[in-house]
Amino acid sequence: MRELTYREAVRDALSRALRADDRVFLMGEDIAEMGGSMGVTQGLLAEFGPERVRNTPISEMAIVGAGIGAAIQGMRPIVEIMYQDFLPLSMEQIVTQAAKPRTMSGGQLSVPLTIRTQGGAGWSPGAQHAQQLESWFTHVPGLKVVFPSTPEDVRGLLWSSIYDDNPVVFFEHRTLYPLKGAVPDELEPIPLGKARIHREGEDVTVVAIGRLVHEALRAAEEAEQEGISVEVVDPRTLLPLDEEAIVASVRKTTRCVTAHEAVTRGGFGAELAAVIQHGAFDYLDAPIERVGARFTPLPFAPVLEEWCVPHAADVLAAIRRTVGRHGD
Repeated sequence: MRELTYREAVRDALSRALRADDRVFLMGEDIAEMGGSMGVTQGLLAEFGPERVRNTPISEMAIVGAGIGAAIQGMRPIVEIMYQDFLPLSMEQIVTQAAKPRTMSGGQLSVPLTIRTQGGAGWSPGAQHAQQLESWFTHVPGLKVVFPSTPEDVRGLLWSSIYDDNPVVFFEHRTLYPLKGAVPDELEPIPLGKARIHREGEDVTVVAIGRLVHEALRAAEEAEQEGISVEVVDPRTLLPLDEEAIVASVRKTTRCVTAHEAVTRGGFGAELAAVIQHGAFDYLDAPIERVGARFTPLPFAPVLEEWCVPHAADVLAAIRRTVGRHGD
């Protein structure tokens, strides 16, 4: 094992794929000399050259469209959308052109395209550079949607995404980039659609996504001091979703909290609640609690930004509600 940051783990997966396979190339705004807006692709241009690490014009539709064409022709492109707030500019390409050819061609065509993007609050970027839009894409048949929360998971899941024959929208959270974690020396692919149990517990399950996995783990430690045993489950892949693991956890604990940074209304927590209600209704001893951001464009002011998005205290409050211990 060795210790890598989340940023280094992403870069490691990219560089290994570029070395291993001539069909892999990177494309996006400022990813070459600049190394990307978050420094993830720094150094890759020097090693692999401008044919494999390509800067693009500022046109998300063109970036994704070119990636789709290259993928259909047999390449395995990895395109970067600088901020996930800009994904809507390429929505027609992703939803209509990338997600549909495999089905419409009866399996004759595939689109092995990986769309990397990042976002999230925590650095006061304002309302147009910090949205969490992962739930939008889980409504689209033909896509896969991945959102890792640890260095080990981001590396293994990115590798699996690159070698999946379906288009994958791959979400990263900017505040996780400095996060350090143990990663195996040898890259171990992680299958898409397999959840991870970060912490086992008996009283309540917290199903958390992205940054909220770490907030949930902090909340679980505090809850333990109050005699509440919390299980923390990270789906890692939102589409396909490991419903079996999630339902099994809730059947064991009989209570559930869902947590994500995206706004609560229409967020992926609602889909999780529906899955759990269908698969574990007879086991539930309390209503499912949902934790998410307030339904407002994200304020620029740091204090207001912190107030709008959820943290460990919000998860802990939801945990207490499920077990009837409201605290202060």
